[in-house]
Amino acid sequence: MTELPDNLIAFGRSLFLNSENRITTIGNGSIGGKATGLARINQFLNTTEFKSQFEPIDIGIPAMTAIRTDVFDAFMKRNKLYDIALSGLPDDRIAHAFQKAALPMEILGDLRALIAQVHSPLAIRSSSMLEDALGEPFAGIYGTKMTPNNQPDTTTRFNKLVEAIKYVYASTFFKAARDYMKATQHTSEDEKMAIIIQEVVGQRYGDRFYPECAGVARSRNYYAFGNASPTDGIVSLALGLGKTVVDGGLCWSYSPAYPKADPPVGSVYDLLKITQTKFWAVNMGTAPAYDPLKETEYLAQPDLEKAEEDKTLRWVASTLDPHSGRLVMGIGKNGARLLNFAPLLRLDDIPFNQLIIHLLQLCEQDYGTAVEIEFAMTFAPGQKPKFGFLQVRPMVVSTEEVEVNTEELKQPDVLCSSPKVLGNGINNEILDIVFMKPGVFDASLTQKITVEIDHMNEMLCNEKKPYLLIGFGRWGTSDAWAGIPVNWGQISGAKTIVEAPLAGMNSELSQGSHFFHNVTSFRVLYFSVPYSGEYPINWDWLNSQHIVNETEAIKHVRLQQPLSIKVDGRSGRGVIRFT
Repeated sequence: MTELPDNLIAFGRSLFLNSENRITTIGNGSIGGKATGLARINQFLNTTEFKSQFEPIDIGIPAMTAIRTDVFDAFMKRNKLYDIALSGLPDDRIAHAFQKAALPMEILGDLRALIAQVHSPLAIRSSSMLEDALGEPFAGIYGTKMTPNNQPDTTTRFNKLVEAIKYVYASTFFKAARDYMKATQHTSEDEKMAIIIQEVVGQRYGDRFYPECAGVARSRNYYAFGNASPTDGIVSLALGLGKTVVDGGLCWSYSPAYPKADPPVGSVYDLLKITQTKFWAVNMGTAPAYDPLKETEYLAQPDLEKAEEDKTLRWVASTLDPHSGRLVMGIGKNGARLLNFAPLLRLDDIPFNQLIIHLLQLCEQDYGTAVEIEFAMTFAPGQKPKFGFLQVRPMVVSTEEVEVNTEELKQPDVLCSSPKVLGNGINNEILDIVFMKPGVFDASLTQKITVEIDHMNEMLCNEKKPYLLIGFGRWGTSDAWAGIPVNWGQISGAKTIVEAPLAGMNSELSQGSHFFHNVTSFRVLYFSVPYSGEYPINWDWLNSQHIVNETEAIKHVRLQQPLSIKVDGRSGRGVIRFT
């Protein structure tokens, strides 16, 4: 494992935009997990050998300054914030208290000097001590806030930067983070937060600023399709900011070993049903209503028509020819657009996929385990494509050898089985099952159901009882009509999760980066049951069990004997049996 460089440079007035010093620091203490990962990979990206190998692409870490953890300590102690931070009060109460507090005065000069020289959008990101650690990476638990940073006066830009820093600090103690902690061996008191201030990868198009391509790549994928194997990994791509991918929105996923292969769907028209139709961008136009407590305060989510106006679809879209019914690479014809990134993946003009494979291998060797990386790209006419490396984190991958044959999937004592299961391993400890009632489920009530599941999860976590969770559609989706929009903390006690089929809500397995990463990190076994009816869930048996708690849409039952749960990560088969 590569050691963190001991010569990280202290911030200076001329350093933030200096191409030779892409990473600087403010204060003392640790720079946190996220910043450490970037500092390590930066050493590889700066080598002559690496640069020459991928000369057609301008690759690097977007310029960043890390505010070290001692600043967080001083902020918390001088403002006496620990009492309210650990009080369990609602997020808005905690956030208000943090906004009223003062940052340590000794860093204000550096922050003002930074903001005076930078006029492009900035991302203020968490980089905690526990974040991206081996074993329990805290993926997506803390806040990230972007600011357009385009106000004409330095004072306004400085104030918005300070508000964003305080927001990220406050997110250390928000409910999602507290709930997540319950699934680990840590407490909120253990956490210390560093902050990354980083240039946003992208270009400006009128009132919008965004990259043409953002994505997440993983070196392991226990939900491989076609000829791909789990060790081939998976890449998910989206137009605009990477929030689409990490939040589990519609994006294009492919295996790096087979970049030209389409997902397993029935027709071109099926692909159009699952293509991205909106994208995230930084709002560079009229300032929205003042709301420093809102993570997306300065973000916009326009329709794809705006990207067409911006002429940003060249490398990311194909077009449905209405006359032939076939897809044509690019946007040279009129017709429905499909964001399948074919020009980037199928042409040899840009060695994008080779770069992804190389980066995954390089990071996997460095960490000694499977990894996940985040990145973004821009394609300016007449310039090299720019690839911004945004994050690397380790994945927790089970190496246990488990075999599940096809006959086991249809035995009389099967509660649930599927040929599409994420994970690998055996669990014989679950007595509690929380499931949504199929006869009364209504997609319009998913927000209410999320709250009810949150309450049951909290009770079971307090009792230290792991449970099986069964629901309809996609868990952790950002679209409340496509499934249940829970965050990870709201289901953190579930050790096995099932996405059950339902007419009109039959989605592919959730692949949101943060949600997926927490599933793998906590070794949760994750079933996606096909709508074909070939693998039915035994609802009659479930409804006959002892009821512990029940709402209009959810039931919690407890068994006398634990379930037997097995998942074969090599074949993707899994089975849940009762005794």
